[in-house]
Amino acid sequence: MKKKLLVFLIVYFSIISVSFSIEPDIFVQSTVNRASKLLGEDISKDEKIEKLKLIAKETVDIKGIGFYTLGAKRKTINEEEKLKYSQLFEEYFLKSFSSRLAEYTNPEIDVTNKEKISENYTIVNSILKATKERPEINIDWRIYTKDPDNPLIRDLIIEGLSLARTQKEEFASVLSSNENNIDALFKVLKEFADN
Repeated sequence: MKKKLLVFLIVYFSIISVSFSIEPDIFVQSTVNRASKLLGEDISKDEKIEKLKLIAKETVDIKGIGFYTLGAKRKTINEEEKLKYSQLFEEYFLKSFSSRLAEYTNPEIDVTNKEKISENYTIVNSILKATKERPEINIDWRIYTKDPDNPLIRDLIIEGLSLARTQKEEFASVLSSNENNIDALFKVLKEFADN
């Protein structure tokens, strides 16, 4: 009897864990629907920005993007500097992301396809529908799926341009023009977040 109960519990919990894993394309569509609904609400821009920051904290791998954009420099800084960088990058990222997105009013994004490129990554293709003010825009989402129950956005590729790679190049430029001094990058991140 105990053996049967154990087998039943193992099967039951394995089914439950499978049913709770989120497909990357459904995750992206659900995330953009949440953001779109919020942007259509009759609330102030500042309120929209604060709510968008909450969505980003739940759905974006901010720490992963941060260390990617730091490039090779992440291998030469100490733990204290890594912690400081992570905190400053999160503030920088959330402000940059939410203030840009808050300019849109009710954007319509449709997920069109997905392609699993490895165990850890899936690319989800989508289209930002055209309006009178702008043409249709192709957006690809690089989704980190190491934990299938908690997929996270690692990059957006807009019309072939990777936002994470662009950010990495900007940070590399700041470092190279300041003798590779991490404090110079800290200053840039802090100034942006504080303004």
